[in-house]
Amino acid sequence: MNKILSLLFGRLPIGWLQLSHSKGRLIAAVSGVAFANLLVFMQLGILGALNSSTVAPYSLLGADIILSSQAGNTLTDSDNVAQVWMFQALSVPGVAAASPIFIGNLPITLVDGTSATLLTFGVDATKLGFVSPSIAKSLGQLTIENTALIDKGTRGVPADVIAGIEAGNPFSFEANGRTLSAIATMNVSGGFLADGMMVTSDQSFFRLFGARTSAAPNHILLQVDEGVSHDAVATRLRAALPAQSVKIQTLQEAAGADLAFMSTQRPTGIIFGFGVFMGILVGLVIVYQVLSTDVADHLREYATFKAMGYGNTFFLGIVFEEAIVLAIFGFIPGLIVSMGLYAGLVSVTGLPVEMDIGRAVLVFLGTLTACTISGAIATRRLARADPADLF
Repeated sequence: MNKILSLLFGRLPIGWLQLSHSKGRLIAAVSGVAFANLLVFMQLGILGALNSSTVAPYSLLGADIILSSQAGNTLTDSDNVAQVWMFQALSVPGVAAASPIFIGNLPITLVDGTSATLLTFGVDATKLGFVSPSIAKSLGQLTIENTALIDKGTRGVPADVIAGIEAGNPFSFEANGRTLSAIATMNVSGGFLADGMMVTSDQSFFRLFGARTSAAPNHILLQVDEGVSHDAVATRLRAALPAQSVKIQTLQEAAGADLAFMSTQRPTGIIFGFGVFMGILVGLVIVYQVLSTDVADHLREYATFKAMGYGNTFFLGIVFEEAIVLAIFGFIPGLIVSMGLYAGLVSVTGLPVEMDIGRAVLVFLGTLTACTISGAIATRRLARADPADLF
């Protein structure tokens, strides 16, 4: 370890010598920093999964502009919008085509008797351009009554069943007294609102949701003429349609608004965001306690150095070395354990919890900053004290 640190710092750091002098304190300090890292990683991981599952449904759509009810909050939490606005939108210059989309949560019963909930999208199976290319190739098959595309990451559906569907063997299950047949799969992954997702034709959707009608879709999807600005067409639509009834957004704007709503207004997003703050605070407190105790234990040595003419920068350097060592040693086990827990969460819940390089770098820099701040606070007594007072 001494060789590694000598390579990193160009010399054997005094801070490491002070930390390693008390093995028990070093282990406790590294464990505390690792725990703080673990807490932050888990909160960020679940928050990231929430964000990913919020925008994931947009990957199914192939539209430029979306019309929604002003009473709606997100794509999947929306009131109905009158279909009449679709016909009026088609008269606006720049709008090339339109198609309604219907959304609902559908409880299903699997062959083994277990139940699950699918976030179900009803679309016009003849309009391939309004869905993503990944499912457009299978959309035409949905013109057959009670057929569906099912998310391959649906919780409760065994992997061998998904493999069978992809091999051409339809999978049957019960929903609202009807037998549905999953004839193809799509890759969206489960989320917080349902166990998986499913796409059906609009006609199959109406059979499954008897109270729904074609006159009241959840959203209206629009495509603009080639080469025409989406923002320009959206501006024309806002001038043509009543603002109190219809919310007009480009698809990118809608996804961003959903993400902001889930992160800042829904309790789930706020709780996980607060959890990240608490993890940082825990790390600050732990490192401060360790470093301030270390400073107190070496006051006589520091007083000698100060009497010899060493300035505050020297003492800060020592404490910052300790802070950097704690940050590095605490980050590595925190990262490794977090990756293991991420894999466990994905296996058990199907949530899209992934460790990416950006998150790891962000947490490391945050750990380094927190440790450095704690170190600066811990040296305040030295900065203000006279050498004679320290003996």
